Amino acid sequence: MIAAGLLSPQIIHSGGAGIYILGLVLHYFIARSAAAIYYGASRKLPFLRTNWIICGLFFGIAVENVMNLIVLPLSALHARGPYDLKDLILGIVVHMVVVGLPIAYSTRRFAD
Repeated sequence: MIAAGLLSPQIIHSGGAGIYILGLVLHYFIARSAAAIYYGASRKLPFLRTNWIICGLFFGIAVENVMNLIVLPLSALHARGPYDLKDLILGIVVHMVVVGLPIAYSTRRFAD
């Protein structure tokens, strides 16, 4: 699905191992970019390291909002609302826990 956002929605039906690998590489590129942004901000704003739980949760929300409001509408999928409230809440909670917290914890633990 991530590769379809770069290429076209029809690629999902005709894709193979190369498309799968491209999607995996893009996924890790996005995740590493988010981590680099948090790390860079934590160099200038030390409270991002000291209050890593709260800041990580809010960073996860920010990542979800950037993906939904900027990246997806600009992608080849042209994904725009309206979205179901259940899906929005699930996406926010997942990004808070699976993206924001690990990035904030890793920055706190390994960046000093």
